[in-house]
Amino acid sequence: MIPRGRKMEGASFISGARLEKSQDNLKENQPLTLSLGFKIEGVIREVFNQKNWERAYNKHDNIFRMNFEIQMKSGNKMIMPLTFMRKAALFWTRNPKIPYRIWVSIVKDDDPFYPLKEEEARSALFDINRVIELDGQQLESGQHKLIAEIAVSWGRHEFTKPTRITARSNEVELLRVAPK
Repeated sequence: MIPRGRKMEGASFISGARLEKSQDNLKENQPLTLSLGFKIEGVIREVFNQKNWERAYNKHDNIFRMNFEIQMKSGNKMIMPLTFMRKAALFWTRNPKIPYRIWVSIVKDDDPFYPLKEEEARSALFDINRVIELDGQQLESGQHKLIAEIAVSWGRHEFTKPTRITARSNEVELLRVAPK
């Protein structure tokens, strides 16, 4: 794990983990919308390029999958776990807009996306913006400091080793109003 606020050479890391809330006060039967955004930076982003896609494809390594585990916490109490996945599938293309024979499609939330540029593919895979819905009943009455603990992992591939990186978002304060 990388020390908080420091970047290490030759490592991947989570940057800009930011949690935002839709409102300051929450009633029992009212939903709360949270927005979580962060980026995966470092070596993995640098090596995720067309040259490495072609090398991996030629060795039958044609799916790159990232697992995301997010724990929404109020203090030390977990109030909601969230897991999801993103995939990059390497394939042979004949698209005249792409000057390479091997290209990538990015699958996020079960929807495939076909980028036309490498940076567009990196952004689709490594830039995360997630909307999280909480129910007012998931929190007890009173003041809460919400935080998201983030863990991202991927396995061994031609261009990377198995890795697990972690980070924490900022705290957001929220008042859960008691029912009358």
